[in-house]
Amino acid sequence: MGAKLLCLCLLPALLAYYIYTPLPAELAEPCTVMLFSAAFRAVGHLAEALDMLGLMHYMEGMRLITVFETVPVMSDENVTVTDTTFSNVPVHLYLPRRAPAGLRRAMVYFHGGGWCLGDAGMKIYDHMSRRISNELDAVVVSVNYRLAPEHRFPIPFEDAFSVTKFFLQSRVLSQYGVDPARVCVAGDSAGGNLAAAVAQQLLEDPEVKAKLKAQVLLYPALQALDLDLPSYRDNDNKPLLPRALMVRFWSEYFTSDPSLREAMASNRHVPAESAHLFQFVNWSHLLPEEMRKAHVYRVPSHGSAALARRFPGLLDPRASPLLVSDARLSRLPLTYILTCEHDVLRDDGVMYARRLRAAGVSVTHDHAPDAFHGALMFLSWPLDLAVGHRLFHRYVQWLDENL
Repeated sequence: MGAKLLCLCLLPALLAYYIYTPLPAELAEPCTVMLFSAAFRAVGHLAEALDMLGLMHYMEGMRLITVFETVPVMSDENVTVTDTTFSNVPVHLYLPRRAPAGLRRAMVYFHGGGWCLGDAGMKIYDHMSRRISNELDAVVVSVNYRLAPEHRFPIPFEDAFSVTKFFLQSRVLSQYGVDPARVCVAGDSAGGNLAAAVAQQLLEDPEVKAKLKAQVLLYPALQALDLDLPSYRDNDNKPLLPRALMVRFWSEYFTSDPSLREAMASNRHVPAESAHLFQFVNWSHLLPEEMRKAHVYRVPSHGSAALARRFPGLLDPRASPLLVSDARLSRLPLTYILTCEHDVLRDDGVMYARRLRAAGVSVTHDHAPDAFHGALMFLSWPLDLAVGHRLFHRYVQWLDENL
């Protein structure tokens, strides 16, 4: 009886200890964030255990989140939803049911998940796509690109690019009643990375005649060169994307070889002969003073040239869009970038906004000081936060005014 009572007393204490995470005072609705962060962390620990036991790859375990969140493809009274393929890549196509007043605008959207997780059919992506399609009378193409580790770089990028190129054909735009002058690419996190890379690559393809009106990058991952930015330091263990998980996402995008992950974790993965690329991600002059704070810039230590030769994607702009020249950036379309203060990826978005503006691109940089990575995922019960609704409203408002 005494042992049982002791267990009953200890269990809530252990649970509370597991759930509790110190969070900054300015973070929006910290209790809800803490609970969800604990659940996400629990899935991560389960995935690690399964991986160590050899039962499944770590990322397969993490995909339990995707499985639980995926909803059936269903139309409603406002939007017709179709599960189809564009250029042999699965997509969810959202078409408004109301009679068009003219040619419609359109969005090609890439979901987040570190190139390893996520699905266009997840509840939150379905919810956002429906709302954008209905509220903006827009055609939305939500892309189910192939995922790592089964399909490593450049396959996710190639899927994203081929869908966009297919959709931008005049016959396809005409088929869906889309105005060729009002198409954008968009994505969150790893999807923001793909959207930025696709927008850059379209500039180099002479077969693509239609030009993007805009690119929308929601807390995007934009470079794998320097993983010791102030945002990585300040948000090392913040929800929902600690530094260790982001490093793992980056390394899994290229390989499961632990040597790359170890090199990236210590920021020693770029060879000396590629050191000139650091100018494109030198936060000491690309970040505002309030984000640099008291941090001192350290030039990353040089890594193995052999490692870079084995995994050339490390230095490929299709994986790290921040690595392109200013001349190439100057040709990019109107841009919206959302960054969150409590996010390891904050500085990627801030630096891209700074470089785009310097290159002459019109940029709206929306920075949320009370938000964390993935804040837009919190739009419906039980993951319903005012900060998610506020950021989504501003994002949709920008689209309405600019697309």
